[in-house]
Amino acid sequence: MLVRLGVLALIALVAGPSAGRAGSPPPLTAVTLNLWHDQHDWPARLPVILSALREAEPDVILLQEVLQHDGLPNQARTLADSLGFHMEFFTVDPADGPKRYGNAVLTRRPVTARFERKLAPLDDWRVAGLVRVDVDGRPLDIAVTHLHHTPEGWAIRAEQTADLLDFLAEVRGDGPLLLGGDFNAQADAPELAPLFGTLTDAFGTLHPGAENVTTLNTAYGHQPERIDHLLTSAELTPVASGLLLDRPVGGVWGSDHFGVWARWRWNPTAAAP
Repeated sequence: MLVRLGVLALIALVAGPSAGRAGSPPPLTAVTLNLWHDQHDWPARLPVILSALREAEPDVILLQEVLQHDGLPNQARTLADSLGFHMEFFTVDPADGPKRYGNAVLTRRPVTARFERKLAPLDDWRVAGLVRVDVDGRPLDIAVTHLHHTPEGWAIRAEQTADLLDFLAEVRGDGPLLLGGDFNAQADAPELAPLFGTLTDAFGTLHPGAENVTTLNTAYGHQPERIDHLLTSAELTPVASGLLLDRPVGGVWGSDHFGVWARWRWNPTAAAP
């Protein structure tokens, strides 16, 4: 079951009244996407990804497996510059390293604060990052991460989840929280329970039978699993969500993951600046 980006046409029916309420911030739209670094002809994949992102018109883009090296400009910077977004890159690699790999947050609004943590266990080389932006006088925290990848590595992901929650508690501000990324586990995985028990899974909330959806591209031999998630705190209510880059364009797939997009309205408790 694949949920097409065309569902965006329904958003106006769901979010319209809230969007028009006096003093309410505009609806928030975000995308999370694992870029698959430079595998399978990045120059051919780049315009496919850019086209899908322009169509989705997100306010926030969360990226994983972002790569840069001497022969490749930072992929998140390339996307941000093409789309006119601000970009923050998070990595365990040194700033002067010949190769840097990590996650990124792209946002239409300028970043007012930035935080980063190397997640335990440190020998798994994982990182979480958080930026704060101002939305019409209201703070919004946006976080991204990418957890351990092996199916049998649930205990590592559990440790990373605990460290991620500690990081968020330490740096989070007074406003809503948006967290996204490649968690390498499905929504009902026990190691993710502390996250999913606290935050709202946009796609899972809006789509009964979400357990039958995959965000892994089975065209590349992946088993079907929904492991890419967008989660928010209670101040934001999801009103629409779906997949993008879940079909090839001219025979070119955007990535070995499908992107996930979602849109939220601000609850009244978060609406006052």
